[in-house]
Amino acid sequence: MEKRLIILLLTAFTVVTQGHAQTESGMIMGLEVEKKVNKQIGVGLEADYRSRNDFKTTDRWSVGLNADYKLTKWLKADAGYTFLNTNFREKITTGTSKTKWRPSYWGGRHRLHLSLSADHKVWSNLRVSLRERWQYTYRPEKEVDRWKIDETLKTKTLDTDYVRDGKAKHQLRSRLQVEWDKKRALFTPYAHVEFYNSLAVEKIRYTVGTDIKLGKQHSAGIYYRFQDMRNQDEEDSDPDMHYLGVGYKFKF
Repeated sequence: MEKRLIILLLTAFTVVTQGHAQTESGMIMGLEVEKKVNKQIGVGLEADYRSRNDFKTTDRWSVGLNADYKLTKWLKADAGYTFLNTNFREKITTGTSKTKWRPSYWGGRHRLHLSLSADHKVWSNLRVSLRERWQYTYRPEKEVDRWKIDETLKTKTLDTDYVRDGKAKHQLRSRLQVEWDKKRALFTPYAHVEFYNSLAVEKIRYTVGTDIKLGKQHSAGIYYRFQDMRNQDEEDSDPDMHYLGVGYKFKF
């Protein structure tokens, strides 16, 4: 049953992602450690690595802390902080005869989140969950290189006074997930869709994968994700992405 469900979901997501030719591919690798303080409270540590440019370029790495509280049998709240070290993409601005080129550079970002998650077993082993997450991300200002290129005079000069301004962003992330949650099963296949909203839908993530139980305290995961970018700022625009994700979780 689990194998047939995974094949069905992969087929559905292949149809969804057709027609998006301008895309890149990348890898996501995650590590998570989780500790249950008691029946209601849990804490965790997460680390994440991502690549882009068809697996050739490091996109970012991050570390985060989080805590969750079980309000009822079906409702959970959580909060956390994440530090992201990001390899920002280069930016080229073209004028009539002059071009401004900002090479790629590394810079930090700080992220806070608050979430509410509800889940319900709707039929036999089929579980449906909804998560609403408020996310705040702050990028500090940073002095970076920017070159001014005059196509007419064939000159190239460094703008030594250029500072990329700091930026704060609020987003609401809404995720709907279905999973085949069978007791004592080796695989727990799932699929979800997640919308990133900030006045308009800016990103949609389609994910299909499975968790793999390796023991009482150990589990792994593998998934495919398509990231559909929409309504982006010109300065921070990214292409659509195909991701292959793998992860490991340890509970104690």
